[in-house]
Amino acid sequence: MARLNLMLLTVLIACALGLVTSQHQARKLFITLEEEGERARQLEIEFGQLQLEQSTWAMHARIEKIAAQTLRMRAPDARRIQLVAPASRPRAASAEGGK
Repeated sequence: MARLNLMLLTVLIACALGLVTSQHQARKLFITLEEEGERARQLEIEFGQLQLEQSTWAMHARIEKIAAQTLRMRAPDARRIQLVAPASRPRAASAEGGK
């Protein structure tokens, strides 16, 4: 009977150590998950700020101002603008040889 009790005590201690180890690992993984979630939120905030900055840098008025000041470019006057109509495309049937 003593041998059975000793064996059951050993199994109980092994199970208890396994439980403590798995709970500790679960807590560590949960902490890591929370940290990564916070990092993801920070990256989303930074992405939104970068999108706002990109839209600011790409504004037409800003580009036109830089072109005028730095590159000394200006829009041509209306008399010098000439519109060219697109050339008509050949049809698919005539391109295949009239099939």
